[in-house]
Amino acid sequence: MDSKATAPQSAPPQRRRGEALEHALLEAAWAELDANGYANLTMEAVAARAGTSRPVLSRRWPTRSDLALAAIRHHFDADPIDLPDHGNLRDDLLDYLRQANDRRSQLVGPLMLRFSGIVSDSDGGLAGLREQLIGGRPTMLDALLDRAGERGELDRSSLPPIVAQLPFTLLRHELLMRMAPADDDTIVAIVDDVFLPLVSRTAGSGTATPRRRGVDSSP
Repeated sequence: MDSKATAPQSAPPQRRRGEALEHALLEAAWAELDANGYANLTMEAVAARAGTSRPVLSRRWPTRSDLALAAIRHHFDADPIDLPDHGNLRDDLLDYLRQANDRRSQLVGPLMLRFSGIVSDSDGGLAGLREQLIGGRPTMLDALLDRAGERGELDRSSLPPIVAQLPFTLLRHELLMRMAPADDDTIVAIVDDVFLPLVSRTAGSGTATPRRRGVDSSP
């Protein structure tokens, strides 16, 4: 990315309200973040790009940090990951992690490089940023594990939170270290060699036991 900020592109003023206005503002904020990074983000530039005024932005997001987080959340929500249901935890997890690997890997680089100031401004660093983005909502991984518990594949109540979040934690680590998508062997290893052996300790019937390599028929 060019070290100099790209000049904001002013849009002609428009009359918009409600969801249409908020969508336009968040799209403009994302465009500014993508073009110039968080360090060069200004409320004035976003307002100019959206064809509105700074007070319109400030009434919704008092600080540029609030605006940036809302824009990132808006961008995530525009490209949701499908919640898979293959009838068993292993295939659900592989599907989920492969989707996350394909779609979220494109955001890891910008978040750590162009948007790095957001991490610094967030209480708790990267973990704090993630909590702000999620907003206390259950994650898709939580939904997969809850469903596996209902199928009797694991005892959800005895699964420690740090173990429950382990698959995505390990994938996120790979994305941060590589600044590129993880290879599929790594994703399979996260599920088969790390997570499912831990989960199988909580499954009375052992139904979450991983399969051996070479048996995976998933795409």
